Amino acid sequence: MIAEMKKTYIVVQRSKTKAMLKNLRKAGVLHVSTAAKAFEGSQKQEIEDVKKVISVLQELIDKKQSVKQKTLSRSEVAETTAYLISLLKKQNELIQERDHDSLSAASLLPWGDFDPEELAWLRREGFELFFYTIDKKDLANLDEEQVYYEVSYQGPVKAIVTIGEQLDPSTGAVAVTFAKGRLSDLQRSIDRANKDLEEIDARLKASLAYLDALKHYQSVLEMRTRFEEVEASLVDEEELSYLVGYLPAKEEEQFTRLAKKNGWAYLLEEISEDDEDVPTLIEYRKGFGIIKPVFDILGTVPGYREYDISTWFLLFFTLFFAMIIGDAGYGLIFLIVGISIHISSKKANTLVMLIYVLSLATILWGSLTGTWFGSIEILQSIPFLQKLVIPQISNYPELFGIEAITAQNTVMKFTFIIGTVQLSLACIINVVLKARNKDLSLVADFSWLISLLALYYIVLLLVIGADVNIKALFVIIGIAFVMILLFGAQGPGVSFVQGVKSGLAGFFTTFLDTISAFSNIMSYIRLFAVGMASIAIAQSFNAMAGGMLKGFALPAGIIILVVGHGLNLVMGLLSVMVHGVRLNLLEFSGQLGMEWTGIQYQPFAETVEE
Repeated sequence: MIAEMKKTYIVVQRSKTKAMLKNLRKAGVLHVSTAAKAFEGSQKQEIEDVKKVISVLQELIDKKQSVKQKTLSRSEVAETTAYLISLLKKQNELIQERDHDSLSAASLLPWGDFDPEELAWLRREGFELFFYTIDKKDLANLDEEQVYYEVSYQGPVKAIVTIGEQLDPSTGAVAVTFAKGRLSDLQRSIDRANKDLEEIDARLKASLAYLDALKHYQSVLEMRTRFEEVEASLVDEEELSYLVGYLPAKEEEQFTRLAKKNGWAYLLEEISEDDEDVPTLIEYRKGFGIIKPVFDILGTVPGYREYDISTWFLLFFTLFFAMIIGDAGYGLIFLIVGISIHISSKKANTLVMLIYVLSLATILWGSLTGTWFGSIEILQSIPFLQKLVIPQISNYPELFGIEAITAQNTVMKFTFIIGTVQLSLACIINVVLKARNKDLSLVADFSWLISLLALYYIVLLLVIGADVNIKALFVIIGIAFVMILLFGAQGPGVSFVQGVKSGLAGFFTTFLDTISAFSNIMSYIRLFAVGMASIAIAQSFNAMAGGMLKGFALPAGIIILVVGHGLNLVMGLLSVMVHGVRLNLLEFSGQLGMEWTGIQYQPFAETVEE
């Protein structure tokens, strides 16, 4: 559920603002909304520098070798950051110089070691030389009277010189110009640069001992900048300053004790419709917080006045994941990965628990459909696995005396049932929420529910040829459409007549939404299609490796299986993110009317000890 917030005002004397902010930061409960404004902190450049240094050092970490970390004082860590930044700047300069010299040396290489400055002297003496590279075939086609001198070979290309006469570009000759410096001088410069770069690299690796200190320093700088940001958001009124923020209602008692202890004047008030920047704090139901890593990856936050779908998201996402991956063998791999992370981290965090749930669901679905690494041979050779299969949805229905088209139609019908249930659930949630607020537009949501149920049967008619009363269905959809027009724009504070007028004005939009509802149910067929594609790919790799799993070809066959199923797993995970997430965030959330425009609750708090 989305935690209730209270709009909070804190008023103090201007001379006590810093003390107030320090105590407020230590409490770590108030989200300061105005601090989201663009702000150029005094330590912005220093933060960027330390981030750059940390990024470079992390790339140098050798996982096989552990580096003992050293502590640094505040002044030492600042000096170390400045020193490393100067090293990185010098490194960049050396790389640019070396690359420039390398290009110059490459252009001189076919011509030998000479000083290009001597060409200017020859030109002053009346001998103007022109240098070219030319393919041997083009060279053979030059005019016989053309005078040139061959200098060297560079693969199929020759280096030639003409005196006093330029070659026409149509001959295929490419004119060459030389940078300053002899080839030998350039090579020495390149060698010096490489030596200096090796020394810099060694110094950077030696600085890995300060990585933890630098990370701590970055956190301190960011916390200080945040303090400055919040301080800049205070509003000054003569001798007083006040701060505006949002406080979770459950923290009200703690906050009031803090305010009274420090002598702050404060005001707590209910959130009004005019408050647009209210942060969202999701309090997950017990056992359902494991879906949080998915929301963190997606970066999606519901608005404060929207509905928390985390519970339903987890339930449906688990089902979608299992159907899209579709293979119990792959589920076992995920389970092993989860156990490995659990053992290495020595605790079952939310990510580990999510992997457990998703892997077990995949094993269950794969067992019911008889899919183990896309191999019918595995299913045939283990009778116990056959007993777990529901023949009507099996991916190998011929083993159970069922036609393939019958099994496919059953699975497709199941996906449409899932879609109708999930979209209908959204309508029911809307009806319940609006009933609490005495919002008359709930009639429209109930009508959407009826319309979705009718559209489900039309989908069955079009896709699997189900026998339905099409006339009755269209009558039901028509009545529901009219009710949506009449009640869709109703709401608290809106007169019935005005609501009807607004609803009728949106006739075309409602018509398009009805078509969209039909396509939303249809879109759940992707669960069947993507799952079937994954199985087909697994079967293809099994067939490729089938004739190679014996004799000298055995290693190649194993490689094909490992690489093939590995790629299939990766593509399956991508499909989950594209299709499994989409059905929750677009179809389901869209039916709920969610826009996902929320602001994450981020309290002004101490993140690290200075």
